[in-house]
Amino acid sequence: MLKRHSEFLKSLLFLFDLLLICACWGAAYSIRFSGILVPVTKGVPPITPYLWLLVPIVLVWGISFQAFNLYRPRRLGSHLAEFLDLAKANTLSVLVLVALTFFLRQFDFSRLVLLYFWALNLLTLGFSRMVFREGLRFFRRLGYNQRHVLVIGAGKLGQQIVRCLTHHPELGLKVRGYLTRNPDKLGQALEGVPVIGTYADVKEMVASGIDIVFVCLPPDAEGQAESILGYLATTMVEVKVIPAIYEFIRLRAEAEMFEGLPVITLQGSPLYGWNVVLKRGMDLVGAAAALIVTSPLLLLVSALVKFTSPGPVFYRQTRMGLDGRAFEMIKFRSMRVDAELETGPVWAQASDARRTAIGAFLRRTSLDELPQFWNVLKGEMSIVGPRPERPEFIMSFRERFPQYMLRHKMKAGITGWAQVNGWRGNTSLEKRLEYDLYYIEHWSIWFDLNIMLLTLWKGFIHNHAY
Repeated sequence: MLKRHSEFLKSLLFLFDLLLICACWGAAYSIRFSGILVPVTKGVPPITPYLWLLVPIVLVWGISFQAFNLYRPRRLGSHLAEFLDLAKANTLSVLVLVALTFFLRQFDFSRLVLLYFWALNLLTLGFSRMVFREGLRFFRRLGYNQRHVLVIGAGKLGQQIVRCLTHHPELGLKVRGYLTRNPDKLGQALEGVPVIGTYADVKEMVASGIDIVFVCLPPDAEGQAESILGYLATTMVEVKVIPAIYEFIRLRAEAEMFEGLPVITLQGSPLYGWNVVLKRGMDLVGAAAALIVTSPLLLLVSALVKFTSPGPVFYRQTRMGLDGRAFEMIKFRSMRVDAELETGPVWAQASDARRTAIGAFLRRTSLDELPQFWNVLKGEMSIVGPRPERPEFIMSFRERFPQYMLRHKMKAGITGWAQVNGWRGNTSLEKRLEYDLYYIEHWSIWFDLNIMLLTLWKGFIHNHAY
């Protein structure tokens, strides 16, 4: 029954897509020759040849959409992924149509009509798919269009996938229960879902009306995995495998195919491709603007530092940045020249006697950090990112916090997610690391802009900045 219902929805969506495509073709013709966007200079051509072209359009788009597998189940997919698939299929189909019209020399089809047709298809099909998916999600929240799920493995991975599915009722995936290798767990409820059998019961459970199986076996269950997956291959259920190695994920895990082999990146950086260009561009514009706007303040602070204590105006300190590379971070000097002569590298403390006459004020108001915009212009730092630390401290931090080095997957920043949430100066290293990794995991240009606004909104003064 569920299978027939699914096929009906696929057929309905396919027919609706073709109707929309035909409507877009007619709309493209009307827009072009109505003169709304571009004046009509050579007269309005007859519509009949354009209507005849609907026959190959329906065939080409129908074959293309099926070839790109646009009607597969997408309960776990995103709107963006579906839109990108639609865009690829639509673009290829338009190129085929352009090639086809090239050979129909007895009639000159408007290139603008083809361009409008491509754009209208993207907009209407993308919007209609979003409405369709959101409609399905609404009904699934009400308990309709459900699929029954079996989770093989009651360990951390199995419980994690159940927790995720429970938090997303719009997916319409109802977990029937777990299978475990430990008979002592039978009857227990984990994340609100019962353990209903052992691995040996997989045939019986799948035959009881299971639609999707999540295989979440621990690393030492390789022997059982072979027999379980071998059996599942003989059934019609949808099988999704969560590799045991995912227990060791620390940062932005990604899976990709290489020569037919799945390759999993456990500790990736979000900055690649255009993301690098966008962030660097924002850094250059922001740092240049900040230095220009604050130039009077920079001159004033420079004079105060020079006339209130002997020594240079600026202080250069080695810090660790992107990919663990060291660089010289610039600050206004806020301590005596011989501040670490006796103690060596140490963190500043409250009422630190090593500070100069205006050093406490500069540090408390973060004015000593302003020269770091020069580090941003040089490409050594970013406006937003994890705060850089001294190599001497990092050697001990990496032993206490194994994930600490992941902070260096992005450029160090003048401000960051940890800082705007109060974790700066002499505060919890563990919380700072937690917020820094969250920032890297969820990075986007909009996240950076949000942090900048929060930095301005909350001000630069902090009680723990000694």
